[in-house]
Amino acid sequence: MESLSLVIAKFGGTSVANFEAMQNCVKIVTANPQCKLVVTSAPAGITNHLVELGKTPMPEEDKEVILDLIKQQVFDIHEQLVDKSSVKNKLDALFTGIQKVVYADGINESPMLQDELLSFGERLASVLLTACFVQAGADALEFDVREIMLTDDNFGSAVPELEQLAEKSEKQLKPLLGNHIIITQGFIGKTAWGDTTTLGRGGSDYTAALLSEALSANRCEIWTDVAGVFSTDPRIDDKAYPIPELSYDEAAEMANFGAKVLHPATLAPTLRNNIPVFVGSTRAPELGGTTIVKDCQFEPTFRAITRRKEQQLVTLHTPKMERSSQFIGKVFNILDQFGLSIDLITTSETFISLTFNAWHATNLAQASSRALAELEKICIVEVTPNLDLITIVGNNLHAKHGGAGKIFEVLETVRIRMISYGANPHNISFLVDQEDSTGVIRELHQHLLAENLNRPQS
Repeated sequence: MESLSLVIAKFGGTSVANFEAMQNCVKIVTANPQCKLVVTSAPAGITNHLVELGKTPMPEEDKEVILDLIKQQVFDIHEQLVDKSSVKNKLDALFTGIQKVVYADGINESPMLQDELLSFGERLASVLLTACFVQAGADALEFDVREIMLTDDNFGSAVPELEQLAEKSEKQLKPLLGNHIIITQGFIGKTAWGDTTTLGRGGSDYTAALLSEALSANRCEIWTDVAGVFSTDPRIDDKAYPIPELSYDEAAEMANFGAKVLHPATLAPTLRNNIPVFVGSTRAPELGGTTIVKDCQFEPTFRAITRRKEQQLVTLHTPKMERSSQFIGKVFNILDQFGLSIDLITTSETFISLTFNAWHATNLAQASSRALAELEKICIVEVTPNLDLITIVGNNLHAKHGGAGKIFEVLETVRIRMISYGANPHNISFLVDQEDSTGVIRELHQHLLAENLNRPQS
């Protein structure tokens, strides 16, 4: 088969939330003859329902209420299809599968069963979205991504087998792309022995990037409900503006420190192959969006400002710092044990202060509580809650003459609880009290980023 000029499009939950939203997806894909592979998330809200069913013990009547909410959302879309009978059996079979897992013994303690349950959101979406394409006259086929996305058995955050993905994509998926639009699922995979796995929160973006790598795509598109990546959250500052072009480094920092559009792991497969990633809005595709590339033509010192809310500052104190390296090693090992990664850290002779995060936001509270309990066995632990982590993202921030002065001019009257400056040329991060963060971001945006509007962006 000759090589294809291939665009892969991933649609987020809000983009497939209802029939009208799915129609927008169809229009975007069919308008581009190169777009032959579609990766879908679960319709907005369904994954949250499935998480609740899988992790929260509840009586049967409460389970039925949640199941009815999922059914209503799915069959509201189904009712607007012209040929309802073509997918009715598939939907019924999927709901039978959901009920079987929901009522299985040990569901609330079994990561394997929980992954199986979570997979149904994307599987329902792919059936419905394929039907929407067919209804519009497209030659569309549904494809079960689990046939090619083999992973390990780390349920909840499974690691794909990249060599097998490349080999199976070439043999099983690529031949279909010449004559069909293929609709497949994000977020999910399976083990070598057939158990369904999930790739972690945000895993649909990751799926699209992995398939882009495996199929040597020309472009990976992430379609969501906002017209690209903004200089800061428009809900914080109405003067925020879309950024036409970002570097991989800038985008990764924004994703790591709170930007909602991207998942950090998304960028790794596309970066390895220098595949541009486009972020746009299904609600307004005519507005364009943001293209993420290896190197931008315009790389300003200050590019964007992000916020991660509800942070806690953890201060660890031990009077026994004769072998401080051993103490720090123990702290790192405990955090790693519970899947926590350090964002900011400072040390002194007898103190360590740090903030940490988890790959899965839904697991953060539990992992944090358990980690703190372990840390209390080796030191005195003090926790300061109700903080926000603000990050300035840009280029060569540590080398910009006068840059720190502009930042601290804004922060002059603000109580800063912790700061990281110079560790990374692409970010400056600091903690402030929650009640101060909105005003700080607005002031920083005005002082640092407004000038970018008067310069070429790409």
